[in-house]
Amino acid sequence: MSRLPQLPFARSDVLEISFEFAELRDSEPITKVLTETGDEAWLVSGYDEIRQVFADHRFGRSHPTPESAPRLSNNALIGGPNGDHATEHVVHDRMRRLLAPAFSARRMRALSGRVEEIVTGLLDRMAEEGPPCDLHARLSVPLPIQVICELLGVPYEDRDRFRAIAEEMTDLSDPARSAAARDEMSEYTYTIVKGKREEPGEDVYSDLATADLPENEIARIAGALLFAGHETTVNQIDYGVLLLLRDPEQREALRRDPSLVPGAVEEIMRTAAPSQHGLVRYAHEDVEIAGVTIRAGELVMLATFAANRDGRVYADPDRFDVSREMLHAHVGFGYASHYCLGASLARVELRSVFCALFQRFPALRPAVPYERLKPRTDRLTGGFRTLPVTW
Repeated sequence: MSRLPQLPFARSDVLEISFEFAELRDSEPITKVLTETGDEAWLVSGYDEIRQVFADHRFGRSHPTPESAPRLSNNALIGGPNGDHATEHVVHDRMRRLLAPAFSARRMRALSGRVEEIVTGLLDRMAEEGPPCDLHARLSVPLPIQVICELLGVPYEDRDRFRAIAEEMTDLSDPARSAAARDEMSEYTYTIVKGKREEPGEDVYSDLATADLPENEIARIAGALLFAGHETTVNQIDYGVLLLLRDPEQREALRRDPSLVPGAVEEIMRTAAPSQHGLVRYAHEDVEIAGVTIRAGELVMLATFAANRDGRVYADPDRFDVSREMLHAHVGFGYASHYCLGASLARVELRSVFCALFQRFPALRPAVPYERLKPRTDRLTGGFRTLPVTW
């Protein structure tokens, strides 16, 4: 009996996905693998197949027996089951109805002026301090942190505190450590939410303060919003910059023609893969997808980063092309009822960065060869700890 492929798969290039993901996607877009914890899972890596799972209500994040459920990793945040099996879909739908207005495309466009102002200030400081600099620390981290603080109503002066908690939440080695950090984030943010009941503001936490949800759900949502609202965007900025620095022709095309920026942002979201952890789903009943039967309770790993390079959907899928005509929307923000609420916010931030960065610093280049950058393989969201650049 042949042994199943064992995760995690090694990467030979920090800007490419592992060869094994591409090989399995092209031959078996739904196939069995062994996870990092030794459990069996269905790896879904095809574009059409992933969209089917996202859109099918028979899949969820919860499991009827979470203690014995198969796991993707030892991370407490998204390495295994999450939520109450009996109420997951009801709570999810209620949460989306509550938060959708706050993250609407219209409100995010209204925020774009403020985001541009923050970007300009950060680039001014880079210019004043001169090269070389760590772009990760000077731009990629502070921008989404300041934006999400203002949007949610979190004190910006607490940024070092919650950033440290977020770092612990992404730990892949010790489930107790990431679970403790997740609980600490929920407790910290829920304290802020409760304060909004006495002193509400024009922010998302004030909306949460009056939500018709159980208190533990409000705490969980508040913590998740702060974590997700900055952590993933940090990495997309880093990877977008690297993709453009690696390809001077693409970078120059973007600098000459700012109208390419919106498409470039979508191409960054399609191509960049800071993490290869994948998303967790469990079948809540027997489901057949693309001729494969997934049994109730079985674990599914959604490899969106592999689906975004599916040659059945994208021509020359591994090529980064800021002028690409995107006939099919990438799944970097999910799909259907599981489409990321913060997608419009991420787009506003990324567009502001890539409209301004290379205009301000046309000679920007890596201070070290990108091949020498060490990705954070011990962290859920991957990415880098530093991104040295000069100009």
